[in-house]
Amino acid sequence: MKLATQIFFCGFFIVLVLHTHPATSQEVEDEGEFNYDEKSEKGPSRWGEIRPEWSMCGHGTMQSPIDLLNKRVEVVSYLGRLKRSYKPAYATLKNRGHDMMLKWEGGAGYIEINETQYVLNQCHWHSPSEHTLDGRQFDLEVHLVHESSDGKVAVIGIMYKIGRPDSFLSSLTDHLEAITNTNEAESEAGLIDPRNIKIGSRKYYRYQGSLTIPPCTQNVSWTIVGKVRTVTQEQVKLLRVAVHDASDTNARPLQPLNKRTVQLYRPSDPKDD
Repeated sequence: MKLATQIFFCGFFIVLVLHTHPATSQEVEDEGEFNYDEKSEKGPSRWGEIRPEWSMCGHGTMQSPIDLLNKRVEVVSYLGRLKRSYKPAYATLKNRGHDMMLKWEGGAGYIEINETQYVLNQCHWHSPSEHTLDGRQFDLEVHLVHESSDGKVAVIGIMYKIGRPDSFLSSLTDHLEAITNTNEAESEAGLIDPRNIKIGSRKYYRYQGSLTIPPCTQNVSWTIVGKVRTVTQEQVKLLRVAVHDASDTNARPLQPLNKRTVQLYRPSDPKDD
């Protein structure tokens, strides 16, 4: 009887851990099992078949990225300004296989959405952009990935077009070049301040979606900055070359909206737009 009771509580504890630990909420850090070639068996349309825990990539109804079509967005003012409270933290630049990820140790501050704090854990880049504005795709998109204490994920996306250099990427050039010229997958970047990732606009889009790489976890709160910033062709190329994956892109194709609501926060003062 005593043994049966112990087995019961042990099994209960394992189930509890599996259900409460946000193990599948975060993006995979080894991207070798999938790629972005639609003709490949590992391409985007097949991601959901590669692993059982990636099934959302194929069957989810709230997937990202999407086209942010202005004629179907709901313009609101009650969302308020994006509340960011970032701080410098030590970070490592890592080649995940198809993208470059900058990962902060212990988090680098947080954003607040609906009174919930989401800690900034990492950022990474996609080229060309994954989201589109009124059907237009841009040259680059950075994703700032945050997680709350209970495992919920919130991502801020910023899109870039070719133009003047991005100062934040300029500060990482030496580290990116170091990875480009070696087979090492990581480079210590030192103390990195995420406040140097410029937004430049208070206007933003908000919708519920998913991670854009496996496991394509849903119920991700997406915030896409309304202003398209600039980056040089050389900076975009360096991000691709540093990865060593011989691909021109790491952008997932657009996903169906499926009757989701997309909100656009637009400040009442045009000067803040």
